Formats: sequence, C-alpha cells, structure tokens
Amino acid sequence: MSKMSLTAGLKSQLKEYLESTKHPELITTYLYYVEHKHSLEPVLFVRDKLVYQSTNDAVRYLEAEGKLWRETEIKIGLFTSSVDELTKKIYICPFTGKVYGDNTHPNPQDAIYDWVSKCPENTERVGGLRVKRFFISEDPEVIKAYASKFTPKTPITKIVFSSAINGKLYHSKEAVIEDFKQNYLKHVTLVEVQSQSRFQIEEHFMDFIQQQLAEDKIASFVEMMSEVEEFGPYVESWLGEVEQEA
Repeated sequence: MSKMSLTAGLKSQLKEYLESTKHPELITTYLYYVEHKHSLEPVLFVRDKLVYQSTNDAVRYLEAEGKLWRETEIKIGLFTSSVDELTKKIYICPFTGKVYGDNTHPNPQDAIYDWVSKCPENTERVGGLRVKRFFISEDPEVIKAYASKFTPKTPITKIVFSSAINGKLYHSKEAVIEDFKQNYLKHVTLVEVQSQSRFQIEEHFMDFIQQQLAEDKIASFVEMMSEVEEFGPYVESWLGEVEQEA
C-alpha cells in the first residue's frame, strides 16, 4: 500500500472542511481530499445528464463526437434594412439571406416563418411542403454583418458555425464553445458526483473515480490522517463506525 502525503495546503483545506461539516463521513472526506489533491473541477452537462471530469474534457469529448458545433453557410447582401445597430437578435432565411431583427419587426419569428414558407428559393421539401427552416443568432459579429450599409450586387456567402445544442449561429466555433461553457455546464463537487444516481458519469472519469475508491487507497488516507493529531478524533470516529459495520 503506497503511503499518501499531506501538503500544508491540503491539511488546511481538510481542517476547514472537517470543522464546517456536521458529522463528516470517511468517504465524503476522502473524496474531498481526492478532488483537491488532483485539482478536479467536475462539470455536469445538464442536457445530456452527463458528468465530465473538467470543462476541458467536456469540450474535448463532445467536439470529437460532433456534438458541439456544425459549420454552415449564410447569405449576406440582400434585405439588410431589417437590422440596425440596436438589434440584439436576428432571424435569418438560409436560402436568400432575408433577415428580421428583434427591434425592427413586431414579431420577427412569425415573419421569418412566413417568409421561408413562401420563399421561391426554398427548394427543400418534406411531404411536398416547403421546409420552414431558418437560423437564429444573437452573436454581435453575425448581426453586424447584416447591419452593414454596403450592399453587394450579388449576395455574399459566409461560413459561420451553428451550435449543435441550441441551433443558434455564431461567427466562430470558439464563440460556440464559449457559449457552451457559460450556459450549459454546471460545476459540481466530487462528493455530489459520487452520491447521486440521476446523472451518468463519463466513462474515463468513472474509471478514475473507481481507481480512487480502491480499499488500499482509502486505508492509506486513514493512516495519513491519523498521523495528524488534530484529525485524531475524526479518525477514531471513522474506525469506530467501520468496527460497528463489521
């Protein structure tokens, strides 16, 4: 069994945790130690009910699976009068570039829906009916492109990125990822991850947790804690509970 070490920083954090927690249990205290020793920052992707070891892991795995962003094209250059410098949200026809702004039309979503349902350039059909597909964007850089006063003779095709989560358009994949980090991830503790059954744990993170919960590692943790005089009462309590269960 490998011997664990306790740095001054970890000792201080454990002391604060134990003193602020009513009846701290062995496993929860150990998980608190593991989280801080390995600088873990678990996050929950709420939509998929999946917990990742870190924000970077969530982005890396979802991006590799094509579940974060998609590259798409928009047309710019026609019908720009419905957007100005005060527009915060736009609705875009993917076939013509026709756009409605949240501040320039009383009901822009209904307007774009009606537009694409009658748009001659819309050749997409399902059951013989035009597909009522349109884009939405709140990205200032995308909106700025439509608010430009310059109107080319023919529409410009521009590559943008749509979120695979909310379908909104962004000027770059980095902007999509930043929106994902800010709005779709919830930070959780390792104790919360281990004590719940509502969410799944990403397989690599699950393997890590199971490795840390090995009996020899928990025993090594108890031994390490017992060598610190002020932690003695907690260790005695844990060992007493173990004996009672046995």
